[in-house]
Amino acid sequence: MSAGIQLLTADIVVPMTRETEILVDAGVAIEGDTIVAVDGIAELRTRFPAAPERHLADHVLIPGLINGHHHSGLLRGTAEHLPVWEWLRLHIDPMHRVLHADDAEAAARLCYAEGLLSGTTTVVDMWRYMDRAAAVATELGNRLVTVNYVGEHPDYDYFDTLDDNERVLREWTGAAGGRIMPWVGLEHPFYADDAGQQRAIAMAKDYDTGLYTHCSESEWDVQIFQERTGLRPMRALEKLGFFETPRTMIAHAVWLDADEIALMADRGVSVSHNPVSNMKLASGMAPVAELIEAGVAVALGTDGEKENNNLDMFEEMKVASLLGKLRTMDAAAMDSWQVLRMATIEGARAIGQEHRLGSLEPGKQADIVAVRSHTPRMTPLLPAGAYANIHHNLVHAVRGSDVSLTMVAGRVLVEDGALRSGDLPRIIDDARARIPDLFARRTAYLDAIDTPRGLFSA
Repeated sequence: MSAGIQLLTADIVVPMTRETEILVDAGVAIEGDTIVAVDGIAELRTRFPAAPERHLADHVLIPGLINGHHHSGLLRGTAEHLPVWEWLRLHIDPMHRVLHADDAEAAARLCYAEGLLSGTTTVVDMWRYMDRAAAVATELGNRLVTVNYVGEHPDYDYFDTLDDNERVLREWTGAAGGRIMPWVGLEHPFYADDAGQQRAIAMAKDYDTGLYTHCSESEWDVQIFQERTGLRPMRALEKLGFFETPRTMIAHAVWLDADEIALMADRGVSVSHNPVSNMKLASGMAPVAELIEAGVAVALGTDGEKENNNLDMFEEMKVASLLGKLRTMDAAAMDSWQVLRMATIEGARAIGQEHRLGSLEPGKQADIVAVRSHTPRMTPLLPAGAYANIHHNLVHAVRGSDVSLTMVAGRVLVEDGALRSGDLPRIIDDARARIPDLFARRTAYLDAIDTPRGLFSA
């Protein structure tokens, strides 16, 4: 029976179910929000003869991209050329202090729209006022792992609190047909005192969800952990109980040694790799090859608009591949299939959603992206043979602007390269209108103090 089923077909499908698999003249059968079949066009038409078909000529279908680490914001291009802790003390933390809920909502709407336009269907967003972000994702249609930007320490009393985080867990878990997935967040383990750390761990256990934090982003992390605990960061987190939660995810994880990598693999800790951000803030080059070899689930993330300047996951894939080659001085390192997996099925595994997301196969959610292939960047287009290059083009050539269609849970959110689930000009205008007052509030705060206070102040 084909009642209620629709077909989405194209010249090429890259399902990411098995590495190196590329289907020519193929498509996806969708019923409601779920994929029911992936097969050749002829086979789908035979199996579902009454199903309406949308054929996208000169397109490649891929799973929706998963952005494993992101901060919504309105600071793009305004905090440049600074090392990470100075960048935090003088620009980012003061902005958090003066941020209003309406600003956070406008930022989320702007950033999620940008992500959808460039093929991101799921975003892990660590930000303030995550109830507002969840409402925006409900409206625009993307999937969202909410991670409250929590500070539970007297020096960080201007962040969200664990009370805020728990309210989101209570009110938003499973909302929007399961598209909203709240986690427990700590901006950094040291942004919480001992009681805060233990409460965060307990909350993740109580709500059967993940615990997410930044760690080992810079050499400062290692130094401070060793000064305070006598241990390297991952060993310190293990001792605190971070790895006893249902899932722990570490953003950045740049400065790891072999013992820490083995520990993370053993305890099922996942990682978000953010190559553009790590380069821009001169944080270092993460040991991604070693993490993957050890079996750690490694997602790919853009980080925020301020530490990246765009939210294009295709660009992030290219940089991840190139940085991996440079770090190891091995041109074969971080090959195209491996990087595609980080942005799709491994990203889903990193957030514990591989049973629902990350590949095009029956039973999974219909999160699908169509990439234009009749472009200079996709030429030559060779799906098979000795010079097959679809995967290489997707990683090294395609840009987010090549995305023509973005579908989440069977609903088309971007069509013909335009946002259909929101009013993009209005979204941009609203964000821009908030900038003058937001920056004025931050300037007034900085003028009123001598030095921003914080655990990492010089």
